[in-house]
Amino acid sequence: MRHLSAKIAIAPTVLVTLIVFVGCLVWTFAISFTSTRGVPVFDFVGLAKYQELWASSRWQTSFKNMFIFGAGFISLSLVLGMLLAVLIDQQVRAENAFRTIFLYPHALSYIVTGLAWQWFLNPQLGLQKFVQDLGWSDFTFRVLVDRNVAIYAIIAAAVWHSAGLVMAIMLAGLRGVDDEIWKATKVEGIPRWRAYIWIILPMLGPAMTTCIMLLAFGVIRNYDLVVAMTNGGPGTATEVPAKFVMEYLFERQNAGLASAAATIMLLSVVAVGAPVWYLQSWRNRRRIAGRG
Repeated sequence: MRHLSAKIAIAPTVLVTLIVFVGCLVWTFAISFTSTRGVPVFDFVGLAKYQELWASSRWQTSFKNMFIFGAGFISLSLVLGMLLAVLIDQQVRAENAFRTIFLYPHALSYIVTGLAWQWFLNPQLGLQKFVQDLGWSDFTFRVLVDRNVAIYAIIAAAVWHSAGLVMAIMLAGLRGVDDEIWKATKVEGIPRWRAYIWIILPMLGPAMTTCIMLLAFGVIRNYDLVVAMTNGGPGTATEVPAKFVMEYLFERQNAGLASAAATIMLLSVVAVGAPVWYLQSWRNRRRIAGRG
């Protein structure tokens, strides 16, 4: 009876998940094989929308930018977050204050973060104007209007926003390390920095996997930050897939093409998440087998 009550309690959540989440996925996948624009039209056109998608130079730029943004965002967030976690793990004074300061950016929405960085990097309002007002009139810092580096400005803003989350997760993992391990490293004379790299970091596999997955999902659905900072400009230099989907779905009334792009985004998530999940599962099985 107790198990039956639990199943009844969780049934509405499962039902909503199946209808809203799985149902929307199936609907989007189906629409991507039609010529739907505004109102759904179920005329099967095969892979025509996918061919149209990959023939679009705008989508090619968006897809390339996703990988550039993802590589810089994930790697820098992991490195900076881990360094912050290690520094705080040294039993520093005012630890709670530092944790709050470093984690605070993540409490802001991407829109707020993007607007703040857009103001900071705006040549007429932010850093450039501030330095020029100090007397260095030749100083220029126009990263948002330079199509060659604008994507890297978005990476910097995203890292500032998310490094604190990585710090919190990795710090929780560090605090779970057995004190006996640290004592053993001292007895063996292993430098603390080397112990972190070769002993402690491999033990934080689950925490690292969690960070990578969360950051990877952030890469795929990156929309607010780009719109707030550059709106995809200059030109299409900072276009990303999520913005491509939203624009073709709501502004250009081409739901079939937007659905095809969304399906490719989903497949990208699976391509990133599946190997990480498999590797973590394999490690867990090896750990359990070793204990047996």
